[in-house]
Amino acid sequence: MLRVSVCVSGEWELMMCCNSSMTVRQLGLTAMSRVGRAHHTRTKSSAEQPSFRVRRRVDGAPLDVDEPIAKELNNNDFVDLVLEGERWPQPIVPAFSDSQTGWKEPTEYIALDGESLTTADLVRLGKGLLKIKLTEEAEKKVYDSRAVIEQIIKESRVVYGVNTGFGKFAQTVISNDQLKQLQDNVVRSHSAGVGVPLTPERTRMLLALRINVLAKGYSGVSMETLQAIKAAFNASCLSWVPEQGTVGACGDLAPLAHLTQGLMGEGLMWSPRSGWAPAKAVLLGHGLTPLSLKPKEGIALINGTQMISSLGAEALERAQAIARQADIVAALTLEALKGTAAAFDKDIHAVKPQPGQMEVAFRMRSVLPSSGYPSEITGGAYHRVQDAYTLRCCPQVHGIANDTIAFVKNILTIELNSATDNPLVFAERGITISGGNFHGEYPAKALDFLAIGVHELASISERRIERLCNPSLSELPAFLVREGGLNSGFMIAHCTAAALVSENKVLCHPSSVDSLSTSAATEDHVSMGGWAARKALRVVEHVEQVLAIELLAACQGLEFHRPLKSTAPLEQVHKLVRSVVGPWDKDRAMSPDIEAAHKLLREEKVWEVVRPYVEEYKEKELQQRDL
Repeated sequence: MLRVSVCVSGEWELMMCCNSSMTVRQLGLTAMSRVGRAHHTRTKSSAEQPSFRVRRRVDGAPLDVDEPIAKELNNNDFVDLVLEGERWPQPIVPAFSDSQTGWKEPTEYIALDGESLTTADLVRLGKGLLKIKLTEEAEKKVYDSRAVIEQIIKESRVVYGVNTGFGKFAQTVISNDQLKQLQDNVVRSHSAGVGVPLTPERTRMLLALRINVLAKGYSGVSMETLQAIKAAFNASCLSWVPEQGTVGACGDLAPLAHLTQGLMGEGLMWSPRSGWAPAKAVLLGHGLTPLSLKPKEGIALINGTQMISSLGAEALERAQAIARQADIVAALTLEALKGTAAAFDKDIHAVKPQPGQMEVAFRMRSVLPSSGYPSEITGGAYHRVQDAYTLRCCPQVHGIANDTIAFVKNILTIELNSATDNPLVFAERGITISGGNFHGEYPAKALDFLAIGVHELASISERRIERLCNPSLSELPAFLVREGGLNSGFMIAHCTAAALVSENKVLCHPSSVDSLSTSAATEDHVSMGGWAARKALRVVEHVEQVLAIELLAACQGLEFHRPLKSTAPLEQVHKLVRSVVGPWDKDRAMSPDIEAAHKLLREEKVWEVVRPYVEEYKEKELQQRDL
């Protein structure tokens, strides 16, 4: 049996097709009849039947209406039907086409227990590489905490969020016959976000993280509800979640309310097969049932720091990736400028043993000229005693970015595996307790710190780009191009880097120093962590783009030293870049080149090509130390 969802004039009809020989035309006629267009189908002659077109939503492919559905469609497909002469329905919002057509249903599972999720795992979940299952221990905790809520209702005890209003209305007691309405209302009223929706990848992260927190067993949701949410995640049915509207206490209420609203079958939802469509149609089209909230479940699903933490996890993982590649790009620039590697001597950094500083110095030593990896460009001889700060002080400047990342990673890892809603259910004591774990100050402050720390990688990179482009500093052709004047070379690419660094200076202003009282002064101090997370992501992206420009400029600088070769690892980086971007012989559009280099950094390709050399160098250093 095929399950197919058909959209006719904006109305969705779920079709359960038992007859595989049914044609697409028959499917369309039946769907049209069901949605109230029977006057088109009550004809005795096929010649009198309406003419229409059908396309598959997942890829926009037109279907042959005379072919059997078994040939044209797959189970859980979504299709649009329009009469001849009518236009195809316009997408409700940007279609996220890359996410839609490139998604493949994963086969690997990760077991969530509310205790051990890492930022790297969360990013993999966001990319759609894993499905979710729960550990047996987590399931037991969920059952036990739900039993406490059921006992509270049975005994008619007054408990915040179970049978009271919310925020300013916490003193208002709600009767038992209105408890479901109470939970539905809190989700609907709190779905007040604005702005563009989160991408599918970021919504997956948000949903996965919420599942992990519920699996911890302190929220009081039923296993039936948690299993339904897990099934929606595994089918990649993702709610419309506007990115703006959270103040980061009492948790990320608006984003999580939108997340829950879609699971209830209300509002909009996205899946790889359906694109954006009414949430109920998407769920039913995947064989899922909309949530029917039980007492306390509404507040349990919308209260927590998961928006801040999930976006923060992506920012952190991208920051970590670009930080280690920044060392390699800086080394490439140093080589193009024929600088000295003396400043990275391990003895210098041993007497100022900041962990990040020592790590950066090691990484740069491992790819710069040495007895193991000689360079024809410098030949081991340097004509300068020391270089400018932007080259010589890379370990000190890059180093603190690395240490900042480590600090933030610790805070976020704890936050990912924390119970952050309110009230919390303590099954072993048989009680609920109201507290403030929903307050996002920890991740908000950490992500403001991340933005400030990582930004410096772009700030110093932009200065190195200036050195490469300025002939009085580089001893290379002006703006790294021959026939200057006729060609402008990297002149405006450097301006782009400067513009991005300037934007970052504004974005690095900490959002968490602000607070505005909300909910009639009941929630009178908030973290503003949602903006901290979103702008941290923007800062990291700008850092990636500035370093992409430096990577291109450094590789171009090496061209003027040919036929001489640099070290083996740096030549591998040059080869990698040249596999996607050619040398700058004359002016051409720079944006595609920058994007290609940015993609290499996003995918950590630069680190991949040098990693074997770094590991080999590390082994040699350890052997020398042991002698």
